[in-house]
Amino acid sequence: MPHKRNPVLSENLTGLARMVRAYALPAMENVALWHERDISHSSVERMIGPDATVTLDFALARLAGIIDRLVVYPATMQKNLDKLGGLIHSQRVLIALTQKGVPREDAYRLVQRNAMQVWGGEKDFLALLKADKDVSAKLSDKELEANFDLDHHFKHVDTIFKRVFGA
Repeated sequence: MPHKRNPVLSENLTGLARMVRAYALPAMENVALWHERDISHSSVERMIGPDATVTLDFALARLAGIIDRLVVYPATMQKNLDKLGGLIHSQRVLIALTQKGVPREDAYRLVQRNAMQVWGGEKDFLALLKADKDVSAKLSDKELEANFDLDHHFKHVDTIFKRVFGA
């Protein structure tokens, strides 16, 4: 896919991640018999120890290179989000409705019928929800608008970065 910048590197990284995850099963199978260790344990450990750590080291180095050269286009990202007409907020609206006592199946139906109109050409999910008498009977305009706030999804970004990258 020529429109991608690092398809080979990132696809290879995905495959390497599968390999490292695959070592988890034999490691967990070793746990069951730790109190009765035998040669089956050490043979597995001799394989997964070096293989998993070398593979993970290579994968992390490759990932660091991808991240170092990552180019982000915030305006384009926002433009793509806007094309969805607010549909990315459907789950939060569904949850808000259930918190107001609407059974999940009913909340799903209410949100979906408005979402399908957006897919069908209407572009403003929030306006559709506000105009829906069944939704507005449970959620005020202010409550609906609060569920369309992107900042909700970013509230832990600083904490995550501190955990990943340190102080």
